[in-house]
Amino acid sequence: MYKTRMGSGKSIEMSREEIKSEIDKGVEAAVEDGGVDPLARDEIERLVELHCIPAKFIGIERGRELVTTFDGGSIKLKRLNISLGRIVDAQIFERVLCTDSAEFAHVDYSFKPIKPIVDSEQIEFKQALQVTVVPMFYGAMPNLSLYYEPVGSQPNPSTVMMEESDIPKARRSIEKTVEMGVKDMVFVSRKMHEVGADGINFDTVGSAGEGDFLASLQATEKLKEMYPDICIEMGMSSEFILGMHGDLEYKGVNLAGLYPHEQVQLAEKAGVTIFGPVVNVEVNKSCPWNLARSLTLYKACREASSIPIHANVGMGVGGVPMSEVPPIDATTRTSVAMAEIGKMDGL
Repeated sequence: MYKTRMGSGKSIEMSREEIKSEIDKGVEAAVEDGGVDPLARDEIERLVELHCIPAKFIGIERGRELVTTFDGGSIKLKRLNISLGRIVDAQIFERVLCTDSAEFAHVDYSFKPIKPIVDSEQIEFKQALQVTVVPMFYGAMPNLSLYYEPVGSQPNPSTVMMEESDIPKARRSIEKTVEMGVKDMVFVSRKMHEVGADGINFDTVGSAGEGDFLASLQATEKLKEMYPDICIEMGMSSEFILGMHGDLEYKGVNLAGLYPHEQVQLAEKAGVTIFGPVVNVEVNKSCPWNLARSLTLYKACREASSIPIHANVGMGVGGVPMSEVPPIDATTRTSVAMAEIGKMDGL
């Protein structure tokens, strides 16, 4: 019997045959959900082997390492009640955790609340850039939900549809928030680029539906027109785009329901430099099942893209269990699988 986990992080044991069966089912689920090709037989066998290695911590062969990018890097320690300040947090990520890149972010982590304090953000961000060496991104979420009532000025589409049954009004509200979101994303990103940001991270894209994705694509286009060399990383929030509007399109493609291999093609057209696909973990399924499903969808995304793919492999996505501190046995197996089988460019 081999130790593995559930998607919740719960420790369980499985036989090799059970692990193989779970992996086969995970691949089948990805094929059915995303309409992608399955993993090859030798890739499935390698995935089985990775789960049957008795060691708690496994690693990649020397020379096959992947680079890492992060979201919310300079505020992660604060969330653990370690209050050292964002600049020190960034230095820890660089010099203690040895990350390949770091990210500076505000604790609100959305473009709308950052806009009024962008001047002070520029000052502290520039100080962080001066005491670090690794590439430093500035990151935030589009988070179009902040533009809806009661915290925003636009009618909440869900409320409008449920209480008024007025679908056209709900759609107009979504379209208006797209315009507002693009302006804020471009404004803040431009300010951070001007003080020396090595890149901008649009994180958790699509969390408010396809309007969120559309705003990110349009903001990317505008920034690329201003600064052709700007690096923009787009990290998604979910494996498929929620259809809150239903008819929003980008370059003739309806955005609702797109899976990673379809999302990345539009991101590339908009000018995105690095794409971070997401596949959500199902907590009532095993880690072998979840990793197989994630890997199948990520591999299809990689094959559909000519830009670097940095797969999301954090808490509750990419085959990593949904737990506050993801277990090392699961995260290392995920990392090795993404490098060897998924052929990812980074994590």
